Amino acid sequence: MFLPGDPPRSGRIAFWFPDGVTPPQANETLTVVRPHGTSARRREVRANAVPLAQALPVLVEARRTPGADPAAAFWGAAAVLALHLVARGKVLPGVSAGEFDAWRIGPYDDEDRQRLRALADAMPPEARAVPLEAAGTLELPQAEALLRSFLDAVADMLVRAPAGPAAAADRAWTAPEPQALTPRHRQWAAKVAAGLDTGIGVSLRIELPDADAFGQLLDGADLHEAEDEDDWQEDRFRAVVQLHHLGEGQVADAHEVWSRCGTTSGLFDAQARSEALLVIRRAARAWEPLARLLATAAPAAMELSDGEVGDLLGQGAAALAAAGVAVHWPKALVKQLLVRGVVEPAAKAASDMPALLSADTLLDFRWELTAGGRQLTAAEVTRIAEAQRPLVRLRDSWVLVDPQVLARAQDRRSRQFTAVEALGAVLAGRAEVGGEQVEVCAGGWLAELKERLADPEAHARREPLVQPAALNAVLRDYQLRGLSWMHQMTALGLGGCLADDMGLGKTIQLIGLHLLRQQDAATTGPTLVVCPTSLLGNWAREIEKFAPGTKVLRYHGSKRSLVGADEGFVLTTYTTMRLHAPDLAALSWGLVACDEAQHVKNAASATAKALRTLPARAKIALTGTPVENNLAELWALLDWTTPGLLGSLKAFRDQYARGAESGKDPHAAGRLAALIAPFLLRRKKSDPGIAPELPPKQETDHVVGLSKEQVALYEAVVRETLDKIRESEGIARRGLVLGLLSSLKAICNHPGQFLKQDQALALAQGSGRSGKLELLDELLDTILAEDRSALVFTQYVTMGRLIESHLAQRGIRAQFLHGGTTVAQREEMVDRFQDGQVPVFLLSLKAGGTGLNLTRAGHVVHYDRWWNPAVEDQASDRAYRIGQTQKVMVHRLIAEGTVEDRIAELLASKRALADAVLGGAGEEAFTELSDAELAAFVELRRVRG
Repeated sequence: MFLPGDPPRSGRIAFWFPDGVTPPQANETLTVVRPHGTSARRREVRANAVPLAQALPVLVEARRTPGADPAAAFWGAAAVLALHLVARGKVLPGVSAGEFDAWRIGPYDDEDRQRLRALADAMPPEARAVPLEAAGTLELPQAEALLRSFLDAVADMLVRAPAGPAAAADRAWTAPEPQALTPRHRQWAAKVAAGLDTGIGVSLRIELPDADAFGQLLDGADLHEAEDEDDWQEDRFRAVVQLHHLGEGQVADAHEVWSRCGTTSGLFDAQARSEALLVIRRAARAWEPLARLLATAAPAAMELSDGEVGDLLGQGAAALAAAGVAVHWPKALVKQLLVRGVVEPAAKAASDMPALLSADTLLDFRWELTAGGRQLTAAEVTRIAEAQRPLVRLRDSWVLVDPQVLARAQDRRSRQFTAVEALGAVLAGRAEVGGEQVEVCAGGWLAELKERLADPEAHARREPLVQPAALNAVLRDYQLRGLSWMHQMTALGLGGCLADDMGLGKTIQLIGLHLLRQQDAATTGPTLVVCPTSLLGNWAREIEKFAPGTKVLRYHGSKRSLVGADEGFVLTTYTTMRLHAPDLAALSWGLVACDEAQHVKNAASATAKALRTLPARAKIALTGTPVENNLAELWALLDWTTPGLLGSLKAFRDQYARGAESGKDPHAAGRLAALIAPFLLRRKKSDPGIAPELPPKQETDHVVGLSKEQVALYEAVVRETLDKIRESEGIARRGLVLGLLSSLKAICNHPGQFLKQDQALALAQGSGRSGKLELLDELLDTILAEDRSALVFTQYVTMGRLIESHLAQRGIRAQFLHGGTTVAQREEMVDRFQDGQVPVFLLSLKAGGTGLNLTRAGHVVHYDRWWNPAVEDQASDRAYRIGQTQKVMVHRLIAEGTVEDRIAELLASKRALADAVLGGAGEEAFTELSDAELAAFVELRRVRG
């Protein structure tokens, strides 16, 4: 039972057993009265009475405990309600019956009252047992009154803090001990809680003094038809005081309440009127003009000057709201004046959309004012400006005029946008004008173009694309949509990034685009494809297969030449393009495409700079990973395909990248997505309807232990290198950290790799030196026994050669592709593997992780871990791509308890965010760890066996 106290915080909770058993630590004898049918019955019990602070945790738990006593469960629910109310700041200072300081719950809003009454109605009979003196009566308290006293007691106990008396310079309402109040304290508490605790509220209703004139205005009178257009300027608004009875939901004008001053009954009785006057006095301290109301005995209404109306539209209303007084404007009669920027074709430009957007196409910026969704004319804007009033009657309504909005609309600052800049501005919904970011919308044909780009599927349905007859293949639906999208973008003079997953056929879509562009004299011309060296042969084969008869020229090697490069395809590598950019720039390219475009993700690199010097009527980037580490990479790609779309790199970082990557601006990522969506087409194998014929892919992490030799090497390297790191700084320290990570990963692979032993010596020292190599043997034995093939990736050439020699000793046919493999050798290796001549294909991750079609493999083994899951996924997709008919198993080998274990944890979290913003910079990120953090990261953790 709850035992109320004075002050309320001294109340206690008494625990006792209904069957008369004495509870542990009983400290009080109570005479209690309990409901018994329609009457009450008194009895004496032993109880354990504890302070509220001790009882609250018990009660809160009791409400969730099966079989708990109904009274304990009820007071537990009441405790939760009290905690919620206090957490919401629903507390008021007051005075207890014994003239002590006391906090109470309040004010209650309608929802709070409903919860209070519902809980009181559910109070079980046992919860109303109360202690009585021997001479007491058998009367039980009302449920709601008892519940309120409990809530007040919890509030009075919780809101006091040890530092309260010092902070407030007063012990009243701050100290835990009871404080006897003076009249000064009681007056202060009454002013603070005026109207709130009693449920009496005050608000201001703003209205015109002449309601008839206002009615005529709404019936159709127009500003331009008035006999005297200056008459309306003399209208004065009034603030009418309204009283609210929060408990009953009743509202009445103050003059009606004051007219019944002699009555003592009704909702707004003498006490309510007194509370209302206190509220008005408090509001007058918050907004000084209200002091005029207090000059009358019955404050009911006051006229407002233009300055006061303007103040109420801004800071005045906020100040009154903080004092508990709301300001109500006539919603149906007042409309807000809004301003926005409009980007539209220049007046001298044609009204129709140009066939091709170019740098010479300029668009203008202007301000536009709207009221109630309707655009205002220049004459109306001038009339509003000349009125110089915060509220202006316009057309059929009153308009709130924000001076700042009006000033912006009259600002003649302007600028011109290129077509791509304008498109980027309206897609993002904002642009920089006069050094500040403003909201903008599209006008003229720019609005039509925005809608067209925002919904390319609708445009494709209106103008369905037929694949070119020269394409020797039947495109899948998603491939035809990709071709249609690229054709639409390049036909407009725009570029784009086709970011399909590896294996979904980006190559064939680009070949189809080339053939389409040859059908139109305006877009015909040679196509330059820039790709990694390993993909030259694949591109040549794909073109010969899907576009037979199309000329293919390889601009690579010592015998390279651009003779005859005026048609068909020209294939080159990123290195060749960088070294011979002037020669390539001398030709007029119809289309330039970058395959594996992440190679130019650094806009400051020499390769990316050389690429930007190549002239082309259209540019397309092909990549499965448009963002590997940060959003600057995305900027680099799109700024090449569509220069000017994302602005400068600095502006892009300020407006989008920093906010999106840090999470500080929750809207930055959404704004960026809206801007880039038309220029980046991203499809995944897992998307519905993309590649339903692909079999499933299963990924497994294999955790292996280190050999004794590996453990000894690992711990020695950690110990010795950490000592050196602690004594170094700057570039030297970063170099040591990177060296440490590389050494530890080598040890995890095989001691021979770390010790730089040649293959013969490393293998001659016997088996059992590497847990990974032993597990690889087990995996390959199973795979080969099932007559299947496998890809084995490692990022180290030395480890690849060691594995190659090891497999040769075991009689397993294998081949190794690495950065030194020539193009011709690559093609021969791919053919041998695909034909089933070699069941195990070893590949270095950088050289073989992209561009190869190796669907013969049903298993992919990552012998060591890369720093980015996207790179590993690309490597796995050499097997998991269109044309694969068997289930693909991906195996990742991880040395248990080592730095590889921590890398695996990091990659797991990064993979979960693969479609979001990726942060970090690979191994470089770990050079910034403190000595302690680095030691914890690389330490060898013992594993219990």
